[in-house]
Amino acid sequence: MKRILVTGGAGFLGSHLCERLLNGGHEVISLDNYFTGMKRNIVHLMDNPYFEVIRHDVTMPFFIEVDQIYNLACPASPIHYQYNPIKTVKTSVMGAINMLGLAKRIKAKILQASTSEVYGDPLVHPQKEDYWGHVNPIGKRSCYDEGKRVAETLYMSYHEQNNVRIKIARIFNTYGPNMHPNDGRVVSNFIVQALKGEDITIYGDGNQTRSFQYVDDLIEGFVRLMDTREEFIGPVNLGNPGEFTILELAEKVLELTDSQSKLIFRPLPEDDPMQRQPDITLAKKELGWEPKIPLEKGLVKTISYFDQLLKEL
Repeated sequence: MKRILVTGGAGFLGSHLCERLLNGGHEVISLDNYFTGMKRNIVHLMDNPYFEVIRHDVTMPFFIEVDQIYNLACPASPIHYQYNPIKTVKTSVMGAINMLGLAKRIKAKILQASTSEVYGDPLVHPQKEDYWGHVNPIGKRSCYDEGKRVAETLYMSYHEQNNVRIKIARIFNTYGPNMHPNDGRVVSNFIVQALKGEDITIYGDGNQTRSFQYVDDLIEGFVRLMDTREEFIGPVNLGNPGEFTILELAEKVLELTDSQSKLIFRPLPEDDPMQRQPDITLAKKELGWEPKIPLEKGLVKTISYFDQLLKEL
């Protein structure tokens, strides 16, 4: 049994990770300030005697004794991270400094949830880990993109200067139950709009592509990465290389929800990438990992979650 800290533990990804680690026989501490995390995501875990919940903001120092840290705390959807861009940068940068400082003091292994956004609007397709990216440092999305890029820099510096044991995961588009219904991400947007019978909003012409991985596949990748040999630190892409246009996703959601919603088109947001697809060769080699859950199967589970959630609201 390990004692494991999950920052952002009440969020979309964090809540799934907490459950997975508890099921693996570990003691888990969820740390969250509930800016985007929701208590309903973890309430079913609270009867577990090995689960602890702490309200705290990672931009402030935190002290605890643990064996491992998964640093997931950061708003990850454009609506949320653009709501308070300064806070977003602080969460990425100060959060990384505080968690790395903690890991250094207590000699814990720490995993950083980075993002495919470090590649920006890529000029290379698909994206490999050695691609440096094409990022606008002063755009609407830069508070998140550059915050995560600086976080990776900090992780590497703490590793090289202080021998902190690190792992860096670059997450590509992920979906599934426990997503926030108003996070503005394409999968949750389309499903909620379809279930409500509202027009489905497509930005641009819908021909931009994304790669969608179901949350269970990502969590498996997290756990495998944390357990890899000490010398392997990443960064490593965790995503589904299956590529779909936004229009294809909208049509699939309409089909699975049996919705009569209409498709409407709006201008493309600033710096919205046209292509995003991971090269997962490294993950296959080092983690023995690749996504297993096809898009339709994952969408069915996610639609069921949102259907129930909307009935409760």
